[in-house]
Amino acid sequence: MSEHLPEGLTRFTCAAGWGAADVLPLPGDASFRRYFRLVRGDARAMLMHAPPPHEDPRPFIAVARWLEAQGLRPPRILAEAADEGFVLLEDFGDARMRDALDVQPELEAEAYETAIDALVKLGKASAGPFAPYDLDVYLREARLFVEWYCPAQGLAVDAQGWEAAWREVLASVLPRQSRGVTVLRDYHAENIMFIEGQVANQGLLDFQDALVGHPAYDLVSLLQDARRDVPVEVEREMLSLYLQKSGYVSDTFLADYAVLGAQRNAKIVGIFVRLARRDGKARYLDLVPRVWALLERDLTHSALAPVARWFDANIPAPLRAALGGSLQP
Repeated sequence: MSEHLPEGLTRFTCAAGWGAADVLPLPGDASFRRYFRLVRGDARAMLMHAPPPHEDPRPFIAVARWLEAQGLRPPRILAEAADEGFVLLEDFGDARMRDALDVQPELEAEAYETAIDALVKLGKASAGPFAPYDLDVYLREARLFVEWYCPAQGLAVDAQGWEAAWREVLASVLPRQSRGVTVLRDYHAENIMFIEGQVANQGLLDFQDALVGHPAYDLVSLLQDARRDVPVEVEREMLSLYLQKSGYVSDTFLADYAVLGAQRNAKIVGIFVRLARRDGKARYLDLVPRVWALLERDLTHSALAPVARWFDANIPAPLRAALGGSLQP
């Protein structure tokens, strides 16, 4: 197996005191990062390899340390060699929230309530030292829909009108994120771990792209999950719980939630198509119909009227219903 391990791995693990450990490769994600479990007797650790120039582990390290300082639960960093892309981490085990709820759906309410509590805590902390989630970022992400999904479906659309609609919609959202909270950006059931299998002891993963933005964004990520069907009644209950605990005004917050939900879901559709068409990861196309359905639901909110009009003009409702977001590999 050694020929399949990253160059320098053995040197790094030896320096970290894990040279005698067994190295077990783990399934990867949508990036160039690779993960390995180190097993040494009863001890375990997780090794992340985020190799330059495609990846840089420094943002992950910085956000992890900031989150830990706020009393949240990223994996503890045991050793690092950032120039080589190696980070040795606390091993949270195998109890991923999504998988655990597939087996024990009766834990769903408690799991989501605990995840909501983490967002409330994150929202009450001062924003971290991260870049802003500003209009340029929102628009760049939204463009992925017209850059990847629409061409893949053979749709000739008004790309300038798409951006203009988003500028109009986001104009009311941006002032309400002026205080700013740290946004993890990929906070969902595949990136939340039940530490030692305990639903009330949740660990965080995949937060290296954190920005300072709107508190509704991570809530959308959690409750409009691209990889798991969250029942509508659970979404409503958790939204109500979040509003109760955070103190945000319901109407304006729910409008922003819908806007950011539509922005995120449009972005994800574009990203999943890009992963399939550019990177050969066709499995992501299976997730597009779920995200498309969430996007359609968000578009019914009046705060998204300009974007809804763009869809009516460029991808009318009968065509959207026929497509259903589906694509062939």
